[in-house]
Amino acid sequence: MSDAESKRLDPNVRQTAAEKATGDRTDTLLRTDGLVKTFGGFTATDEIDFGVDEGELRCLIGPNGAGKSTLLKLITGTLTPTDGRIYYDGHDITGLAPNERVGRGISMKFQVPSVYGDLTVRENARLPVQQFADGEERRRLVAESIEAAGLAGCEEVPASSLSHGQQQQLEISMVASLEPDLLLLDEPVAGLSVEERSEIADRVTRLNDEEGIAFVVIEHDTDFVAEIADKVTVLHEGDIFREGSTEEIESDPAIQRIYLGTDGDSGGDRR
Repeated sequence: MSDAESKRLDPNVRQTAAEKATGDRTDTLLRTDGLVKTFGGFTATDEIDFGVDEGELRCLIGPNGAGKSTLLKLITGTLTPTDGRIYYDGHDITGLAPNERVGRGISMKFQVPSVYGDLTVRENARLPVQQFADGEERRRLVAESIEAAGLAGCEEVPASSLSHGQQQQLEISMVASLEPDLLLLDEPVAGLSVEERSEIADRVTRLNDEEGIAFVVIEHDTDFVAEIADKVTVLHEGDIFREGSTEEIESDPAIQRIYLGTDGDSGGDRR
């Protein structure tokens, strides 16, 4: 038995807070503890306790200004929390830089595609892969990435010439090529057609089922959420309002009031 296995099985071994929250004895991959982010005198996230299990596909919803994007940026390290901790895979990552979090298995695709328009599809697909592969393996991984994005035959096309939906698919391929354990998506189907939305849903669920990637997906499209989500978390005024299955969330009258704007003031722009 290895030292790690002995530690996991021995109930007398003292664990850190990060190990207790997301370590070997749990199924939890990510956990935030009292996560606060303020901008001047404005509180964007208010002591959020949020967790994601290994291989889970979680959707994060809420009205505009609820703090959804702020939470994802705190998880990736794009923003620094005012207070609270972030635990991931048995480690406290609160102080890690974004690139260090990527190295630990966290990747994010923002709402606006960030592919390089002046580069071809092949060149874009090569960028993440070249960090860890070369030669024939790199060529194989790039080809697989392009195929998965539905862009076979478009290898030499500039990314700027792709449709919005194709750019979204390409960027999902790029972040998935980094082989993350957790992939964060910010409104991946905003502005897409019904057909493109269905293609993104299929892509996300396949990556989840076949590659075991856990997802946190911010999305306003309730049909898309219902199609992909294992569990839904509702944010409101910077904190978690409800968590449950899609059916539970859709049938909750209080959530309906929030979306209809009859549940009080939204509290301003919580980003």
